[in-house]
Amino acid sequence: MKLTRRSLLASAAASFVLPRMALAEGETIKIGVLHSLSGTMAISETTLKDTMLMLIEQQNAKGGLLGKQLEAVVVDPASDWPLFAEKARELLTVSKVDVMFGCWTSVSRKSVLPVIEELNGLLFYPVQYEGEESSKNVFYTGAAPNQQAIPAVDYFLNELGIQKFALLGTDYVYPRTTNNILEAYLISKGIAKEDIFVNYTPFGHSDWSKIVGDVVALGADGKKVGVISTINGDANIGFYKELAAAGVTADKLPVVAFSVGEEELSGLDTTNLVGHLAAWNYFMSADTPENKAFIDAWHAYIKDEKRVTNDPMEAHYIGFNMWVNAVTAAGTTAVDAVSDAMIGQKFPNLTGGTAEMLPNHHLTKPVLIGEIRADGQFDIISQTEPVPGDAWTDFLPESAVLEADWKDLKCGMYNKETKTCVQLKSNY
Repeated sequence: MKLTRRSLLASAAASFVLPRMALAEGETIKIGVLHSLSGTMAISETTLKDTMLMLIEQQNAKGGLLGKQLEAVVVDPASDWPLFAEKARELLTVSKVDVMFGCWTSVSRKSVLPVIEELNGLLFYPVQYEGEESSKNVFYTGAAPNQQAIPAVDYFLNELGIQKFALLGTDYVYPRTTNNILEAYLISKGIAKEDIFVNYTPFGHSDWSKIVGDVVALGADGKKVGVISTINGDANIGFYKELAAAGVTADKLPVVAFSVGEEELSGLDTTNLVGHLAAWNYFMSADTPENKAFIDAWHAYIKDEKRVTNDPMEAHYIGFNMWVNAVTAAGTTAVDAVSDAMIGQKFPNLTGGTAEMLPNHHLTKPVLIGEIRADGQFDIISQTEPVPGDAWTDFLPESAVLEADWKDLKCGMYNKETKTCVQLKSNY
């Protein structure tokens, strides 16, 4: 009921954002906000819309940018992947936005990618993803696999002694590609292929009894089993409820999730989830002055002390501020000039340290492992120094030869063996 009400409220709120004052052409700098406010992904994306509105309001309070106020143009692609492409085209051709912040799932980003490359738009993508991509029109402010998935597997292997792995994911490009990488990585670490169980379910999947039963059965031979979860959206509700119903506790069968953070847990009874894990680059529980200031600003803006913060919010915070600084440095919002100015931008992380935008359009990010607490927050049990994001993994042979460099090579898919730039269109 809570989720449904939140989605309805989010959709209603969007209707108030969309009508804009009549303004002369070029009087404002327009920022497209491309996040689902309804459908299965609203549980995760609505907060990111609110985050962008907060950041825009804060920047306007500082005097705007280049002497102009910023104007949010909010659309609702409604968790409908083709609609993401339509809304992106609408933002660029009708609303004529200067930049877009949006998408969550990789299938939504893949839908938008041909549109923004055709029209030379600019997208800041704030969510962890499978890698295997570097577009000149996208800045990837979420984690690549080497900044989340692989460190999480290392934690399972080295700290928890996991011997069998269940790779459970929603059936689309991010889980499938991530799990292909993880399967290759696990085999390279000596895990037998028959000790890796892989399963995919549709968006919104709700009947988890058989799958949880199959995972529990993996440990019948006495080997310790761990779950790597790339389940997305509200399907997580049923998954975690079934774990609790089956009596699965973290000490017996730990789960590490890549798409479950504070926002998703706020809709669940987390009593039985204590000890399960998540791998992100930010947790609300990070004890830094920067994070406290961010949380205070969020609560003041949203007028609800119970609303949480999460990793993709920090990614938007970093990406937005880097964009502001790049626009200031370039003296224009023109995409090519801003893109050039983005490379090398630095901005403080909320967890300590500094993020830097690399020539492959990915950030340096610390890797954090968090343990779920009874209050829906995370105890940070592991944190690294900032790790440079890899656009192309070293663990798939076809990717190991590729490099992304938009500064010197001007290519997102450069083959180091043939010394040629390959087009990415095969991935669309």
